[in-house]
Amino acid sequence: MLMAEFLRFGGLGARIVGMDVLNYTALTVFLAAGWVVTLAIVGSRDIKVFGVGAEEYKRVLKGTLYFFGAVAIVSYVTRTDTARGYVAVALPVGLLAVLLGRFAVRTWVARQRAKGRYRRRMLLVGGPGGVAHVHGVLVSEAGSGYEPVAAVMPGYRPRGEGFLPIPSRTDLSTIGEIVDFAVDNQVEAITLTSGDPFPPHDVRRLGWELQERGISLIMAPALVDVAGPRIHMQPLAGMPLIHVSTPRLSRGKAATKRAFDVLAAGVGIVLISPLLLGVALAVRLDSPGPILFRQERVGLHGRRFTMLKFRSMVPDAERIKSALSSDSGDANVLFKMKDDPRITRVGRFIRRTSIDELPQLINVLRGDMSLVGPRPHLPHEVEQYEDYVHRRFQVQPGITGLWQVSGRSDLSWEDAVRLDLYYVENWSLLGDIVILGRTVRAVTAADGAY
Repeated sequence: MLMAEFLRFGGLGARIVGMDVLNYTALTVFLAAGWVVTLAIVGSRDIKVFGVGAEEYKRVLKGTLYFFGAVAIVSYVTRTDTARGYVAVALPVGLLAVLLGRFAVRTWVARQRAKGRYRRRMLLVGGPGGVAHVHGVLVSEAGSGYEPVAAVMPGYRPRGEGFLPIPSRTDLSTIGEIVDFAVDNQVEAITLTSGDPFPPHDVRRLGWELQERGISLIMAPALVDVAGPRIHMQPLAGMPLIHVSTPRLSRGKAATKRAFDVLAAGVGIVLISPLLLGVALAVRLDSPGPILFRQERVGLHGRRFTMLKFRSMVPDAERIKSALSSDSGDANVLFKMKDDPRITRVGRFIRRTSIDELPQLINVLRGDMSLVGPRPHLPHEVEQYEDYVHRRFQVQPGITGLWQVSGRSDLSWEDAVRLDLYYVENWSLLGDIVILGRTVRAVTAADGAY
């Protein structure tokens, strides 16, 4: 806000037309305080959304727009002649600064949570399958801030050693026993998973008991890989019904995604053109062969297109591949090999930093690809797909995606498919922006890139 005042008036302390007791510096302090309060009112710092997912960013955006909308209404009603340039600078600069600040804090908190700090102790209650699934998700997503410390599976037979790496009880069957067990283990939240044997009135009583002790009650329904925008809650006679909408990319959303791709890819090519020229020269000088590698891939609705990359291998790489595949005994759909002998010296660097993918910005402008989406595979790889995997073709393939920012080549084929289908079924523009931001971090770390 102070930057907006300085940029608009060339300094601080400028007077507001028609007001003798208030200048822009005082107004800046007042508006900044109001902005902070508004962000608190919309729940942008709620423990349930902080640090994980895009909901926190959505609430920051919503609160900011609410606040500046209210400022505009008050200015109009009171006929306060506030400089439009001041507000026009404060809104985008302030919003960007807040989002960057949140991102920095989230990154730091995620690192601390990965070390076991700032995490809430959680007790899992339900059937063995539901408990094991929720435990696996929480362990893999340490940044969520939850630490499963024990499990209760009422009415089920005791499981063998190693079923879960946390203490498990099957002999607790009443609400009172579970509450006492939670208190003894200093639990801060109880999660009811699928398979819990409690009738509705017992669940309600459990909520009352936990409320008195300051323990949160969390319900984990048997919904897998379904994001918030597809979930709609409908209360019916005190019973919450969860509606899960059918995943589809409407024409409006598709047009928005395409417009974002064209704008970002066009600006990107202009900005990195010196880098593109430098890499092209390095590829040419490093080894004989073309600068660009062209390969047929399968894209939207199963249509084939020619994907572009900077050449990172020797010219006869495809001929050598068949021998390497048979020697390594690789049976996966995707062929990935560490220390691949076909890669050139320059190629090893541009693959590790993902610079070899940059020519695909041209594919984006052509309409063959998107900035974010499932990676396009080769036709012979697609022929090995199971039927459900073809759902990947409901959106355009991308230069980057959840696969790249979640482990890249170190992921199994099953995990890669799961992430791709999650993206297809839960697309949002804000999600694309978050993935692009995470891509920078993944590329910098160079994990799983070979």
